[in-house]
Formats: sequence, C-alpha cells, structure tokens
Amino acid sequence: MVPGNSTNRAWWKESSVYQIWPASYKDSNNDGVGDIPGIISKLDYIKNLAVDIVWLCPSYKSPQVDMGYDISDYYSIADEYGTVEDVEKLIQGCHQRGMKLLMDLVVNHTSDQHEWFKKSRSSKDNEYRNWYVWKPAKYDEEGNRQPPNNWVSHFQGTVWEWDEHTQEYYLHLYAVEQPDLNWEHPPVRQAVHDIMRFWLDKGCDGFRMDVINFISKEQSFPDAPIKDSRTPWQWGDKWYANGPRLHEYLQGLGKILKEYDAFSVGEMPFVIDEKEVLRAVQFYRNEINMIFNFEHVDIDHGKLDKFEPGSWKLTDLKDFFERWQTFMYDNGGWNALYWENHDQPRSIDRYTNATEEHRLVASKMLATALVLQAGISPYLSPTKASLDSHSSRLPKSDPKALEIALQEYQKKSRDNGRTPVQWSAAENAGFTGPGVKPWMSVNTDYPRINAEAQVKDPNSTYHYWATVLKLRKEYLDIFVYGDFTHLDKLSQEFFAYTRQYNDQRVLVLCHWTEKTLEWDAAGNGISSVKKVLLDTYESADAVSQRFTGGKWELRPYEAVVLLL
Repeated sequence: MVPGNSTNRAWWKESSVYQIWPASYKDSNNDGVGDIPGIISKLDYIKNLAVDIVWLCPSYKSPQVDMGYDISDYYSIADEYGTVEDVEKLIQGCHQRGMKLLMDLVVNHTSDQHEWFKKSRSSKDNEYRNWYVWKPAKYDEEGNRQPPNNWVSHFQGTVWEWDEHTQEYYLHLYAVEQPDLNWEHPPVRQAVHDIMRFWLDKGCDGFRMDVINFISKEQSFPDAPIKDSRTPWQWGDKWYANGPRLHEYLQGLGKILKEYDAFSVGEMPFVIDEKEVLRAVQFYRNEINMIFNFEHVDIDHGKLDKFEPGSWKLTDLKDFFERWQTFMYDNGGWNALYWENHDQPRSIDRYTNATEEHRLVASKMLATALVLQAGISPYLSPTKASLDSHSSRLPKSDPKALEIALQEYQKKSRDNGRTPVQWSAAENAGFTGPGVKPWMSVNTDYPRINAEAQVKDPNSTYHYWATVLKLRKEYLDIFVYGDFTHLDKLSQEFFAYTRQYNDQRVLVLCHWTEKTLEWDAAGNGISSVKKVLLDTYESADAVSQRFTGGKWELRPYEAVVLLL
C-alpha cells in the first residue's frame, strides 16, 4: 500500500530552504550593510549544504522603517542591497547550481512613501483613494475625535492614524508608516498579480507571503471586546485575520502560482484552527502550498508573551509535531518545518539545556529531529544580540518585572536572528571590510564560531546539516512521502518516530538530555535493525553494533537514524 502522503508529488515538497536576511549576510562593497552581490559570492557555500531553495527576505526599495517590510517600490531593489540586475544574476546563479530562488511578497501593506499611498492621501477624490483603508472619525459624548475602532497595532497603540489633510483615518496594522492596502478594491488585487508576474517572469521560483491572512478584513470594522481595562486598545485579529474573502484572494494568487509551477509559503499569524489551515493549503484548492505555524516557537513564552519565561516539557513539543504531522498529511496539506527564522533566536538555547560540552551534538540532534519529519525544511543562515527594536511592550512600570523581561528579551529578541553572518575570524567576522562599522554589531564569539572554521571541520554542524539533508534526498520516498508514527509518546527524555513507505521503515531516535540513558527498543516495538544510517557522534559504521538487543544506551543529546 502506497502512503497517502505520496499523492500529488511536487518539486517543492522534496526541497529544503535556506533563508537569507540580506542586510546581515555578506557586504560586498564595505558600506557595512549586506547586499545581493555578497549573497552571489556565497552561493557555492549554500549549494554545498545540499540546499534546494534560497529564500531572500525583503530587498525591495524601502525607507527601512521596518527593515524592508515597508515597501515603496515593488519593482526596484533597495539601493543598499543592489539592483534588479543583481537579483537577475542571483536567480541565474541559483539556477546554474540547481537551486531555486524564493522572494518575499509583502502585500498586506506598503510604505507610506509608496506612490500609491502618496496619491491616496492627496485627496478624497484621487483615483488611488480606495487603494487603502480610510475611515471617518468617531466622536464621543464630549465631542472628542476618536479612531474608528479600538484595534491595537502590532507595534502598539491604535491601528488608526489621523490624516490632517483629508480629515480621515487610515488603517495600519503595523507601523504608522505601513498603511494597509484595501484588497476589496479590484485594482489592488490586479496590481499584486502584476508584481508577482514581473518577478516570476524574471525567473523567481515563488514567494514567501508576509502576514498573508491579514489581507481580508471584516468590512464593518467592529470594536474588539474589552479584555484589558488598562488600555483602550484591544486585539482585533478576529476581524482581520482570516477574513471573509481571504480564500477568494488566495485563489487569485494560486492561479498565477500554478501557471508558473511556483512555490508559496504563507506567514499566517493567529491561525490555530486546523480547518482554516487546510482551507489555505490543501493541494486541490490551489491557494498556497504551506504556512508557517508559530505554536512551537511560542512554547517558552509566558503571560507577557516573550517578556516572561514560560515552562514547557518535551512532551508538549512532541505533541505539537505529531498533531501537525498527522492532520496535514491525512488531509492533503504540507508542513513548513523550522526551528529558527529572522524573528526567532537560536534554537540550541531555547529547545535544549545543553552545556558548552554538548552544544555541538545538541545542534546536530535538533537538525535530525526536524529535517526527517514530513515537510519542507526551511532553516536560517548562521547568524547569531541586541535589544529588539519592537520592545514597546516591556513592563516598564514594574522594575522587577522589567528586569525579568529584559533577561528574557535578550534571549528571545528577534535581533538574535539578524546579526551579521560570521564568515571568518577576521575583523568584523569577514562580514564587511576592516575598519568598517557593520549596521548591527557582530557577535563577539566570531573568532571561535565562524563559517570558515565550520567548513574546515568535518565534524561541524555545517557538515552535519549537509549530511542529514543528503540522507533525506537519498531516502526521499520514506522521509518526504512516508507515513509518520510517533513512538514513546510519554517520554520526557526521548523523541522517537518512524517514517514508513511501503515496506521500508526508518526509526529516528533523538535523546534530549545531558545524561547517558537507556531507551527501551523492544518496549516500543523495535526488534531488529538492518542498518545505521546516521549518528550524531560518529560514523554510522562505528556504532552499528550498539543497536542490538532490547535496550539501547544513548549518550547525551545523541540522535540516531536506523533502517529497520
């Protein structure tokens, strides 16, 4: 019997993704900011990781109020990053190496410096007025002007900004400088379709779609229920996340993607309902290919979100993975697998308690646990911490809470994932030239931890990632299209699962502690092992005799992959 996962095969299902934050990747002209020619110079480094897709974070022309997510021209590249011609060379360089290029599509909002918005705010009669969401003021009993509703911005405060010139408010779910587009207006949808075709015609292979489930809003724009009496502003996500026309709009995008056989992954915050997820990603619906889920990267958050420590157990993490592995593949969906991205800190400190002695093997264990599940595997380039620019939610009125929050923020700030890549032990970690000040501070550990050292060391995390990605390709039917079965579900020390395709079955066993412990193989239905495919400590041949009998001893953070 062929597993249900193997229906509707596609090139992107068999791929792995390497994310690049352009400002921090590689500076080619010594201005302190990474750029596209710098990325091009490192394509062989990426290819040698066995990567299939390069994901380029927003690089369009932008005032950089929100690091490029405030786009002022979708058809031009930011001067600090290069030119459209440079992107064409990057696409060509990827294709020559058998890789593809994924670009960011940020179309819930634009910059307030975009020509569309400049025209929109110039007059209520301008033809671009309806390209954005404009609303008249409300007035209280005393005659004081009030915003149209009480929704809170993701950057805090009201989502509404008063425009003195036209005497109306415009909507911005993010920064004041990021007005939301009005997708109800047909010319807006056509403009987005034109942008997609422009880059697809240049050879781009697909898009990561920023907060794509925010593009459809409930048009009555009701007040959100009061949940916190300390602030007038309340989350209005019920009315702007997964709105009434979302799937109509996504199918419009999906039609173009299908025409080009292009790949898409959506960022969809506030999506926890499985049915809503499936409506977006089921293969036959032709909307988007997959979404990023945030549940596992929020697992250590407390009541104050990332500002307060939260407790979790390994079973919590395992339950999350099993749930998404099961419902996605039973219903024609596909997973995006990741530990880290441009908004998340490094995974070793978040998901393990590894001491310095075991950090290397713990990093390999995390790679093993993630990559060999069913789904496409995006992961971040090797960047490593300053205080996040969006820290307005810190509890400044409570000194003790503030102290704890700052400690947590240093660990969880998204800036941890945006510091310059450490290429070598040279000054500025080889990211930019000597004597140049990088746009963000380089982590001080660069003389010891850098890409050059990783490439030279055959036992490094770099080479292990390449090994596990190559193993995924070698046993593609099993690891991409095979069934997933979770074993030893109640264990707080081991994450074990099997992947099976027809009569081929593989066990992935990940030990999650710094102790040496026994795993009950017989008790979990494992009677024999044909071959050791991978081990995080040494070569598979060297450990082949260890996995016999009913119980196996595993070393700290050891992970093994066994053909059964």
